[in-house]
Amino acid sequence: MTMKAPSPDAISVILANPSPDSSAEMPEIVVQVLDLVSKGNRYMFTASDGKKKIKGILPSHLTSQVISGDIQNLGLVRILDYSLNDIPSKSEKYVIVTKCEAVSPALEAEFKSEVKQEIAGISLKRDEGGMLLKPKQEMVAKSAAQIVHEQHRNMAPSARMAMTRRVHPLVSLNPYQGSWTIKVRVTNKGTMRTYKNVRGEGCVFNVELTDEDGTQIQATMFNEAAKKFFDKFQLGKVYYISKGSLKVANKQFKTVQNDYEMTLNENSEVEEAVNEVPFVPETKFNFVPIDMMGPYVNGTDLVDVVGVVVNVSPTMSIRRKSNNESIPKRDITIADDTKKTVVVSLWNELATSVGQELLDIADQSPVVAIKSLKVGDFQGLSLSALSRSAVLINPEIPEAKKLKSWYESEGKETSMVSVNSGVSPSSKSGGRSMYSDRVPLAYITENPSLGEEKPVFFSIRACISFIKPEQTMWYRACKTCNKKVTEAIGSGYWCEACQKNDEECSLRYILLVKVSDASGEAFVSAFNEEGEKIIGCSADELDKMKPQDGEENLFQVKLKQATWVPHLFRVSVTQNEYNNEKRQRITVRAIAPVDFAAESRFLLEEISKMRAS
Repeated sequence: MTMKAPSPDAISVILANPSPDSSAEMPEIVVQVLDLVSKGNRYMFTASDGKKKIKGILPSHLTSQVISGDIQNLGLVRILDYSLNDIPSKSEKYVIVTKCEAVSPALEAEFKSEVKQEIAGISLKRDEGGMLLKPKQEMVAKSAAQIVHEQHRNMAPSARMAMTRRVHPLVSLNPYQGSWTIKVRVTNKGTMRTYKNVRGEGCVFNVELTDEDGTQIQATMFNEAAKKFFDKFQLGKVYYISKGSLKVANKQFKTVQNDYEMTLNENSEVEEAVNEVPFVPETKFNFVPIDMMGPYVNGTDLVDVVGVVVNVSPTMSIRRKSNNESIPKRDITIADDTKKTVVVSLWNELATSVGQELLDIADQSPVVAIKSLKVGDFQGLSLSALSRSAVLINPEIPEAKKLKSWYESEGKETSMVSVNSGVSPSSKSGGRSMYSDRVPLAYITENPSLGEEKPVFFSIRACISFIKPEQTMWYRACKTCNKKVTEAIGSGYWCEACQKNDEECSLRYILLVKVSDASGEAFVSAFNEEGEKIIGCSADELDKMKPQDGEENLFQVKLKQATWVPHLFRVSVTQNEYNNEKRQRITVRAIAPVDFAAESRFLLEEISKMRAS
């Protein structure tokens, strides 16, 4: 049966219990929501029990319940967990609701309880004349604490005696809370770093903390606090932490999905949770399909991915430029139900331990879920693991089970295509990328601010209108890693990345070509794979066409043949700075010939949309 009224004295219960013990039994708190308004990524409201009111806040993790209509203005909600705080610059107290459930949709009006004298255990009777008969009794005013005490008297002894500390879930924390204690596991620990600025020198390090619900937050410590807690925090251990402060997270530097970041000072308290059954934080994922990773290229946001492992490479040794140190690397290729594949680079221990485990079971087509990957533009689009990345093999999560079922039933027989491949748009796997975000060239060139914050991606249909023959069209590359090589002393070519000398090298395109469509023209950059599709041959083959004395200029003929041929391009737009001036850079990420039947269908769909609007 749906409740139609708030709990009597609900506000008094909240005021008497500013920080309720999660282990103790609490009376039911049902309030009516009044004056519900959006404030940024959260909602403000007034909680009412019909007699008293208090201002309230619904944090960002509850906004979905408001948007879905579960929590409504004038509706009833049952408050399951909360904290009562003083807000800076505000005179009144606020109840911050951290967990609640909808009880009733909007009532017809604000509920107001009638003022009446209630006497427990005494029946009120009317005489024959209809007069109300009641014994004479003094009415005693009760405080909020007395009300709660009476409501607690009938609780079980174990509930009354619960003395465990009050632990706040990370999702409930905000900068306005006074005191709190969290129980978290250290899931990533940074190195101690030094810095120097106008205020002097110092040191800093940070940790990533995860609670039992899988919510994460980054905690940073400076100077004395950093020295105090650096050895205290050990990766994988569980701690109780209190007396820290929170502020809005800097999006440029945050490494976890949380609106806030934590700062611990030398007065903060950090206590290891010893002699307790350690909890294993639930790893929360926000998976991005392989064919939807374009907007994340070279951005600050990390991505989570789930895929079937279709190839595992041997371990390679890569030499760092910064300190000439060799580190192990292993590439795995994964696929998902978008029928696209992508290469994921694993480094250090992930390459040697997890990578070896994947190599051992590669014939079983394992499913991996990987958290916190960097999306780069190496050889088009690739993923790279970081120190904080987590790799789960065959995890027991719905997305992994669904993907495994798809792969076993149809995926293994399906032709997979690399996310970087510019296949014909008439095929099922290539159509979405080549026909999504279609714009004329003028849209890009007339919007100079495009790509300021992160790369943006578009599709265009255009012709190569000019290829300057005098440009540097290729570079000498190592045949092993494709990095640039230099001429070695004596003979051969030296690769700095591989730290070796080879007798031969290969040529790889770095083209700058002009493309044109009906709206305008622009210069675009194209690398090796795309350059081969534009020119129609490899850079080594084109180099051999350069004319000798008296020979026909096949080089010029080949370049001319490449012009005025229509193509579909998938391009990225970024901003480069040159001589303190920002310039647009358009790079070809994929290229395909025009399938005129598919192009006609696309144009007919666009015409239909124009008519409908």
